[in-house]
Amino acid sequence: METEQQQRESINTSISQSALALEGVDANLPKLPPASEPESQWQQISRQVSQFLEKLPDYLGSFFQDYKQPLITVALILAAIVTAKLVLALLDAINDIPLLSPLFELVGIGYASWFIFRYLLKASTRQELANEIQSLKNQFVGE
Repeated sequence: METEQQQRESINTSISQSALALEGVDANLPKLPPASEPESQWQQISRQVSQFLEKLPDYLGSFFQDYKQPLITVALILAAIVTAKLVLALLDAINDIPLLSPLFELVGIGYASWFIFRYLLKASTRQELANEIQSLKNQFVGE
């Protein structure tokens, strides 16, 4: 009888322990963290965008440091193109003004004839022009 009672008690305790284990009350088992609410797709996208925007200054700074010289070169080329287009547009606008275009042509013809008379007719003046050109070249380039 005693053995039957011990068996019943051991069965009852094992059943109660397994029931407690199923309920998650047993302290020996590791517990999982509570499940978080699933993020919606918009929340995920906004989180990724905010993380990207936080790192954007670092990305741009490293990009500029890596490609500093080519970026400056491209910027100078673009500035030269824009400047040339503006000058050509300005000259075209001036050329459309009546009587101004023929006046500029006369000024150009007058200067060209003066230059030829002053520097190109005589050998001594041609030598003087060559010396002036060489002097200017030395000033810019160096000796």
